[in-house]
Amino acid sequence: MEQIASHPAAGQKKALPGDFAIWIFIYAELLVFGIFFLAYAYTRAQHVELFNTYQQHLNRESGAINTLVLITSSYFVVMAVAAIRRGAAGHCTRWLILAVLSGSVFVWIKLAEFAAKHAEGITLSTNTFYMFYLSLTFFHFMHVLMGMVILSVVALKAYRGAYNAQEHTGVETGASYWHMVDLVWIILFPLVYVLH
Repeated sequence: MEQIASHPAAGQKKALPGDFAIWIFIYAELLVFGIFFLAYAYTRAQHVELFNTYQQHLNRESGAINTLVLITSSYFVVMAVAAIRRGAAGHCTRWLILAVLSGSVFVWIKLAEFAAKHAEGITLSTNTFYMFYLSLTFFHFMHVLMGMVILSVVALKAYRGAYNAQEHTGVETGASYWHMVDLVWIILFPLVYVLH
């Protein structure tokens, strides 16, 4: 009786890109954000007028711009993965640098938004809406910073020739994390800034 191989055959695609450990981390992070979002939705249902009133004080334009920035950065990451799969490490590095620069734009806009709220005297204890707004957006903000660090390390390793067409798990791992960060914002933005 033939023994079944425990690893994919040559040329066979893996079920998930990148290192399996990152997917455990991603699922855990999505679970935490999911609980946060459910708590937000439940609390909002109990205080609709409060949430609708203070939601109007958020800067939707900056939120929308940041949405476009993160979607664009995810495109750059997709291009980086495609480049390294072709063995084009130089192109991969450049796409990753563009993704990190896009992340920097997101960070700059978000810091300006946080600074504006701070200048207005708004804190976690101002009211229930701002408690959720500040907690959710800051938690996501920290994930963006972590993603930028990961992509920067991956870009440096790509530049130094650590990845090629045959071995590029690190690039796929960093890309998977960055797409998770993007996905969370795509849910967070309409939920907190737009939906009534």
